[in-house]
Amino acid sequence: MDVEPAWEAAGWERLAPRAGRVRLPVWDCTAGLVVGTDAALMVEAGSSLAEGAALRTRARDLIGGGRRVTHLALTHPHFDHVFGAAAFAGVQVYAAAGIDTVLARREELRADAVRHGLDADAAAEAADLLRAPEHAVCGEWTLDLGGGVEVLLANVGPGHTGHDLAVLVKSPGGGPEVVFCGDLVEESDEPQAGPDAAPGRWPAALDRLLELGGEDALYVPGHGAVVDAAFVRAQRATLAARPGVS
Repeated sequence: MDVEPAWEAAGWERLAPRAGRVRLPVWDCTAGLVVGTDAALMVEAGSSLAEGAALRTRARDLIGGGRRVTHLALTHPHFDHVFGAAAFAGVQVYAAAGIDTVLARREELRADAVRHGLDADAAAEAADLLRAPEHAVCGEWTLDLGGGVEVLLANVGPGHTGHDLAVLVKSPGGGPEVVFCGDLVEESDEPQAGPDAAPGRWPAALDRLLELGGEDALYVPGHGAVVDAAFVRAQRATLAARPGVS
C-alpha cells in the first residue's frame, strides 16, 4: 500500500488510515473521501457546482501523484448532497435504486434549494446539469479501491428519504470501520423528516446501519460530529417514539 494520505495537513478530518471527511459551510453537510491505491471514492457531491468542483480539487490535492476521484456515492437525493455531482464528470456515480426518479424532478429540486438559501442562479445551473447515477444499488455493492481498501455500498432505506444509501469503509491497517450514514443520522440537530421521509421505516434503517458497522465503528452523520453506536441507538429510540412510528 502507498503512504497514508496526510489528512490533517490537507484540511481533512482523518477517520481511519484511508478515510477522511470535511464539513462543508452553510449547511454543515459532510463529504467523505476513501483512498485506495487504485481508486478513490467521494461520498456526497456538495450543494452546488462550485462546491463540487472545490471538493474534487481538494481530493486531488490530497491524493497526489496525478490521481483523482474515480467513484462518487450519493447517500440521498437532497440538494445539499447532490447538486455538485455534475462537477464530477467522468466519475462513476452510485446511489440507491430509484433515486433517478427524484433527480428527474429538477424544478422541485431547484425550488427546494432556493427555499433553503442557495443562490437562484447556482440552483438553476446545478438542476439543469444534474444527471442520474450510472449505478443503482438495490442491495449491496462492494468496491475494491486497491491496497486492501474495500467499501460496501448498502441500500438501507427508506428512512430519511425514499432512497437512502450507507457507505461502510472496511479499512486495513488497524483503523476502525467507518460508516457514512447520510442524513439517516444527524448530530448537529434533530433528524429532519420532510415530506419525502418514511418515518415508520426509519428505525429499521438505523438497525441496518448498526448491523453494518457494529459496536466499535465510527458513524459519520450527514451533518455534525462523528458519533458512536450508542448515539445511533439513542437516535433510533427518539425516532421510534415519534407519533405514528411503530
